[in-house]
Amino acid sequence: PAGNAPPGVDPEAFSWFQAVDADRSGYISVKELKQALVNSNWSTFNDETCLLMINMFDKTRSGRIDVYGFSALLSFIQQWKNLFQQYDRDRSGSISFSELQQAFSQMGYNLSPQFSQLLLARYAQRSSNPSIQLDRFIQICMQLQSTTDAFREKDTGLVGNVRLSYEDFLTMVVTRMM
Repeated sequence: PAGNAPPGVDPEAFSWFQAVDADRSGYISVKELKQALVNSNWSTFNDETCLLMINMFDKTRSGRIDVYGFSALLSFIQQWKNLFQQYDRDRSGSISFSELQQAFSQMGYNLSPQFSQLLLARYAQRSSNPSIQLDRFIQICMQLQSTTDAFREKDTGLVGNVRLSYEDFLTMVVTRMM
């Protein structure tokens, strides 16, 4: 029962953890997490986003999270969901091209419409009016944040350009995104 939540874990998060931990291992795997999280259109979160989030809260590098990691993950998702809803101006449950452009701008990213179009082509479901669900929004923002941090480490003068060897570039990508 939720009344037995460990210290520092929200009883609601503990209750949900128990429901999601299908194999009763005391840990949540990527597969279990994927089955627990849904977008506004009832599609499950994609594997890439679930893996990114598990890795973020997996302190033991075991590919799974305990109740404390799960509780922190739920809080993390709620923060992203609040941001997502703030940018979903038409309340459609997904982020359109113009909403994505506005979101990037308000987050401080100076990105071209072509780049936003590229992200929509890569991450949106195929339709005449492509848009991004919450899971892909989280994934895009996490990867954008991570690669921006890596870029800033090299762009010490904050000029917006860096000179990298091919291997430095690959190292940046592998250590930040995989």
